[in-house]
Amino acid sequence: MWLLVRCVSCDRTSKLTVHERAPVRSFDPAELHGYRVKDPELVASRLLDPLLARRNRFTLDWTDAWRLHTSSARLDEAWPIQVEVVFEDPVAVRPERLIAQGLGLSRNEVLRRIKCDIPLRRPTSAGFTFTVIAGD
Repeated sequence: MWLLVRCVSCDRTSKLTVHERAPVRSFDPAELHGYRVKDPELVASRLLDPLLARRNRFTLDWTDAWRLHTSSARLDEAWPIQVEVVFEDPVAVRPERLIAQGLGLSRNEVLRRIKCDIPLRRPTSAGFTFTVIAGD
């Protein structure tokens, strides 16, 4: 079973192997139906699967695919400020860059003022919480 995909950057179409040759009755009927009706959620979940990407030698380009929605709270008011980040889609971003852009801080300032349980310089696609501490 394959997915035909088109690259939006170069407009090239590729065939990605999702399942090797197998009898149709060996597939889950709900999954098979999803492929037949071109279910967007099923297609998206397959394209986001790192094993499929590795097997078919492709990567997704997440450049400009995200933004941080922040409230109008000012960073010079009550301290510390607790912030929760939730992803609607599993877009891999570096928390350091996301926080810097969303809060209007330099990346060095992010490293000084942000306390977080995950590494700020390592890409993540899972939600996380961080605390902003007062600046000097």
